[in-house]
Amino acid sequence: MTNRRDFVKTLALLPLTRFALKLNTLNKITEQYGHTETMPVLFLGHGNPMNAIEENEFTKGWADAGKSIVKPNAILCISAHWETPGTYITAMDKPKTIHDFGGFPQPLFDLQYPAPGDVELARETKEGITKTPVDLNYDWGLDHGCWVVVSRMYPKADIPVIQLSLDYNKPAQWHFELAKELAFLRKKGVLIIGSGNMVHNLGMLNWKDDKPFDWAIEANDTVKKRIAQHDYESLTNYNSLGKAMQLAVPTPEHYLPLLYTLALQDSNEKVSFFNDKNVMGSISMTSLKIG
Repeated sequence: MTNRRDFVKTLALLPLTRFALKLNTLNKITEQYGHTETMPVLFLGHGNPMNAIEENEFTKGWADAGKSIVKPNAILCISAHWETPGTYITAMDKPKTIHDFGGFPQPLFDLQYPAPGDVELARETKEGITKTPVDLNYDWGLDHGCWVVVSRMYPKADIPVIQLSLDYNKPAQWHFELAKELAFLRKKGVLIIGSGNMVHNLGMLNWKDDKPFDWAIEANDTVKKRIAQHDYESLTNYNSLGKAMQLAVPTPEHYLPLLYTLALQDSNEKVSFFNDKNVMGSISMTSLKIG
């Protein structure tokens, strides 16, 4: 039977054990992909699923963003459209294209994005996260928050893509802290993309003239201003930023991917905005690039 002294020794070794496990994970990914320059991080306002088949200023912005960076070894996407109880990561060789929407023309449903998955990267990402248990998922695939934007950036579908789910039971600050544990992937050629919208209120869409509501403009400007100030504490407590932000984020799922990207910013990295426009009154397409 383990005596008290042995028990104390075991407790003392636990931090070293966790460190060794994380170091082993880093070594595995290094062997798989090798060291690279630190990859940028993107937040993409994805908006309407029709952006997958239409040509407009937003799809051009995504395509230009893809051309502006080194081709990644793989992509990890955090999409507004995969919410789960707990945290999951896709781990299949061939993720399916999920058409998780209705009421759109048939050509949109016919569109497939046959990007490969990366089971080993999924496992290593799971091991690199210590904040919460992460389960491998073999059923989900790529939802439209992911494939709509990625397909416009990399239409050849030749880059492995995995997705990390959003635990809908956890608060914004928890997601922000979890995101920091993904930072090691940036040096392995993995492009991390958050896909959502800074302003997203489907219940207040302007169907008449597409003119943005004053509160939507205010909220979008508030978020950009706080990002410029690196005031991420207030952005994780967005409900305290006034009525405009409360209208802009009636539910958190489209906002949380933004926090995942901001959490990955190094102190010396700049943020640049693109696709900075509000549509349909209550949707912001504003996107950003870190690094």
